[in-house]
Amino acid sequence: MPKKLIKKYMPDHKTIKEHKNLQIFGKLLHDGNLWHFNRRSVSGAFAVGLFVAFIPLPSQMIIAATIAIMLRVNLPISVALVWVSNPITMPPLFYAAYLVGAKIMGVKALESNYELTLDWFSHQLHIIWQPFLLGCFIFGVISAVVGYASIRLLWRLHVVNHLKERKARRKNRQKN
Repeated sequence: MPKKLIKKYMPDHKTIKEHKNLQIFGKLLHDGNLWHFNRRSVSGAFAVGLFVAFIPLPSQMIIAATIAIMLRVNLPISVALVWVSNPITMPPLFYAAYLVGAKIMGVKALESNYELTLDWFSHQLHIIWQPFLLGCFIFGVISAVVGYASIRLLWRLHVVNHLKERKARRKNRQKN
């Protein structure tokens, strides 16, 4: 895995430890496993971050941080990945989740004549909440499994490739 590239764009662990919203975790942030870049930590962080990205709550970063601390996976990656669902991507992702949930439940989905207003949402919530949450759960689980498996596979391919290159270099040195 390109650890140097990931580390280049990740904030310093001291900055995260001092972040005002993460102070609720106190000394738990001093666990070294939360800052390591290894196959287990990064793949677990992808699973946590991608799953939490589909939780329709405004406190996704705190939820991701809590789960990352409990599972002892990379904290910065977990927290950063919740931004997959950001204010720009959230409407299409959550609408797709609602459609999938409605399809699975066998419920007729509301027509697309919706308004992105709090008033519309509060009046329709009693109709859409079950298929919406089911769809969010399904999307969260699928994205977490795919993210976890993809990182494990990419990491494995990188290690195998690195070992082949090292073996080839050794052969070249022995020939010379």
